[in-house]
Amino acid sequence: MNLNLKNKNALVCGSTQGIGKATAIALANEGVNVTLVARNRDKLKQVLAELPNSENHSFIVADFSNPRELQEQVIKYIDKDHGFHILINNTGGPRSGEILSASLDEFDNAFTMHLKCNHVLAQAVIPFMKEEGFGRIINVISTSVKEPIPGLGVSNTIRGAVGNWSKTLSIELGAFGITVNNVLPGFTDTERLTEIIKIKANAENTTVEEMTEIMKNYCPAKRFAQPEETANVITFLASDCASYVNGINVPVDGGRTKSL
Repeated sequence: MNLNLKNKNALVCGSTQGIGKATAIALANEGVNVTLVARNRDKLKQVLAELPNSENHSFIVADFSNPRELQEQVIKYIDKDHGFHILINNTGGPRSGEILSASLDEFDNAFTMHLKCNHVLAQAVIPFMKEEGFGRIINVISTSVKEPIPGLGVSNTIRGAVGNWSKTLSIELGAFGITVNNVLPGFTDTERLTEIIKIKANAENTTVEEMTEIMKNYCPAKRFAQPEETANVITFLASDCASYVNGINVPVDGGRTKSL
């Protein structure tokens, strides 16, 4: 199968760790020119050095708590260098906790970092995609789009909003050769999951090891995903091979989500 991604340009958000980093590496392995985006310059430099043909790639330092600044930096980069055929929207999830205990600031911050940043980035890259007649916008969200996850009240709420934003955008852009899809990771072996396990173990007065096994058993696969497994699905959706896949939610969860 020829993914036909060589010399495409991709903007990969949250790309210094976890699924974002794995996605940057997977795309680079297919010949994509990758621009990393995150707030830590040193970590960006480290990931850049790990990419094959690192001279073909670059990075943008940006803080997702300030969507206007993020948009301005990306637009400057586009004006200076090139546009993007592929946008991977990926941002760390909100703090765990029951929804009733969440503050208004938590909702505001999560809405800003997820929906607003996704939106301003889409506005920045879509004109070039329309000119090229090719575009892929892939949002890394959560299985909570299909089934709310206990103890992730703010995340469940905001992820659902991003899912509906994405579906609406897919309808508006389909005629231009641009697809918009969501990847919904399940339990993935990342720093974020480690944090969630510790919180759940403490709340249920058990050990991290016991909670890890309990959570693995939630899934028919009886294990956590590796970030590379999700990155492979994202890379497929970014390719020519997925040109007629648009406006969908793809769980990458080992079968944990019970809804169709």
